[in-house]
Amino acid sequence: MKSSESVPNIESKVYLIRGEKVLLGHDLAMLYEIPTNRLNQQVKRNVNRFPSDFMFVLSDQEFRILKSQFVTSSSNWGGSRTPPMAFTEQGVAMLSSVLNSDRAIEVNIAVMRTFVKLRKVLILDKAFEERIVQLEQKYDGQFKLVFDAIRELVSTHSIPRKRIIGLSQEDA
Repeated sequence: MKSSESVPNIESKVYLIRGEKVLLGHDLAMLYEIPTNRLNQQVKRNVNRFPSDFMFVLSDQEFRILKSQFVTSSSNWGGSRTPPMAFTEQGVAMLSSVLNSDRAIEVNIAVMRTFVKLRKVLILDKAFEERIVQLEQKYDGQFKLVFDAIRELVSTHSIPRKRIIGLSQEDA
């Protein structure tokens, strides 16, 4: 089996959609080194394995926002014509049962490690923020400028969030 170094950076392909961290079908197909239509076909053949908390299809509005945010190609020139599937961590794990290849196993291991890493970073971020609030309360605002500077540094150096769609489930 190949090492996980042969799997491209997965973190940059994680989106936040409907409050869920997801990977889109076309990005997963690229990682698995299969055509997107093959991935879609396997999911449709095994639809009972993918409940809505494992996989969902983007709404037309989410799809338009995605296309506008990332300047994806026009559907007239070979771009995606239909909203993509979005897979949660559990959905990606389920894909390994319908895509049975060494590459699928390798990619799924890398994806699971990425989700674990993101969770750890978010937990550390939250704990750090809580500690700053406690210190700020303890010192009664004497060091407000220092705390504001720390918050600014944390917000600009945390997890790369360039692939986020800001729609809640109510907006979809």
